[in-house]
Amino acid sequence: MEPFIAKEPENVPELSKEQIEWLTEVVFFSDEKPELCDAVFVFGGTHPGHWEKAIEAYHTRLSSVFIVTGGVSATGKKHSAWKDGDTSESIVIKRKMIEAGVPESYIYYEETSCNSAENVTHALKVFDFTKVKSLLVVSKEHGAGRQIRTLQKYLPKGIRFIPFGFPAVYSGEGLRRDNWHLTQEGRARVWGEYLRICIYGDRGHIIGIPAEKRII
Repeated sequence: MEPFIAKEPENVPELSKEQIEWLTEVVFFSDEKPELCDAVFVFGGTHPGHWEKAIEAYHTRLSSVFIVTGGVSATGKKHSAWKDGDTSESIVIKRKMIEAGVPESYIYYEETSCNSAENVTHALKVFDFTKVKSLLVVSKEHGAGRQIRTLQKYLPKGIRFIPFGFPAVYSGEGLRRDNWHLTQEGRARVWGEYLRICIYGDRGHIIGIPAEKRII
């Protein structure tokens, strides 16, 4: 069981310009343009962005191989647009992709994982990553740093990971790498992700951040 870390922790510290820039790179990962990749890894979730970005990747010819993950989240919290009850997330994502024209034969999936680490470890049971050199990663934009570090922990070395995220909307505009620091809510959400990266890294669940490089 992962330790509980609030989605919007209290006592977010004041951040300098340099700290904001550093946190952006840590939490949102690299700022790269999407490009042709060997495969697309779709992290599980109930936000429409999970299937919308996968569908976009197919129609823009970024890949023809998709690994879709997600069972039923351990938190039980679902996006307001989710209409499929306790159906496994990957089943819904896969269905939406097929309805949008993605051939079923292009999609590998697992339907039993309950968190990001399991998304990756359960995917290893249904797909061979040993020949993959580049992976487009579909997730919430501000979850990319933690989730790509999860991929780095469990997948073969030498794979290049390129974020292909969507902005999660909690209030106002979506949360993006260029605007998160402008609101208290955005700062809290990103700080919570940073704390997860630190704690999960310390526990060996993801590739962490060396202590000497951390803000705290």
